[in-house]
Amino acid sequence: MPVIQVKNKSVHIQELNKGARETVVLVHGMFSNLSVYYFNIAPVLAQSFHVVMYDMKSHGMSERCEYGYDLLSMTDDLRDLLDALHLKSVYLAGYSYGGLVAMKMAMRYPSRVKKLAVIEAPDPSDNETLSIIDIYSKEFLVDYINNYTDTTRMRMGKRQLDKNHRMYEYLFYETSIKEDMHNERFFFADDAIGNIAHDTLLIYGKSSNCLPSGRKLYHTVPRSKMTLIEGDHNLPIQQPLETANKLKDFFVGWQVKFKQINHKLWQALRLSYHH
Repeated sequence: MPVIQVKNKSVHIQELNKGARETVVLVHGMFSNLSVYYFNIAPVLAQSFHVVMYDMKSHGMSERCEYGYDLLSMTDDLRDLLDALHLKSVYLAGYSYGGLVAMKMAMRYPSRVKKLAVIEAPDPSDNETLSIIDIYSKEFLVDYINNYTDTTRMRMGKRQLDKNHRMYEYLFYETSIKEDMHNERFFFADDAIGNIAHDTLLIYGKSSNCLPSGRKLYHTVPRSKMTLIEGDHNLPIQQPLETANKLKDFFVGWQVKFKQINHKLWQALRLSYHH
């Protein structure tokens, strides 16, 4: 499990298909880790791309930090990671709060992002988004783990569950995460969202309570398109392959497909000419 040093902090990363010409970076949501992508979504993207996943600070196997869960700090972390991996410009996707990180990255460092994909990003001003921080309990985590393991055919043992619970308790009670997330509640009112110039894909669940947030972004981000998938906020867990294929098609783009079709037509013409 590679852990690298980025600005004197330990960051757990995973990479697939390192030899590919283009890179996709995947940002997980708060209180999650890179495993949300690793088993089902990343392998599909790795058919065409170098895929980079990382655990945010205090998540997964990355170093614990008391402060810095606001979007400015999180995008600085991402920028520093790209620098450490010598990645100038990448395709970027983020899930839930990671979707907000991905958007902020496109706003602050537009040249580092080629295309932007936002999966189930919530409006931070929404009461339900804010309340999840305050209603956290072990039962919430157990329910999440059960849903996750049902989908991935994996079972998390009591030791792993307790380890995760300790990590989440640390996040809730010993870091600035609650305050930092609360202070981002006006993010959707930021005029800079309307200046995002990247091709942007918005992926939301048809029964998600975040769907109104997706519609807001669709009407605000100029070059955005929206696609809906059966499911709720846990799309990467419920529909990993469909989510992965939507991302892959978007990042590969119609230009590449057009070239492939043209190449096949040209080859067919040549063959018919020689016959």
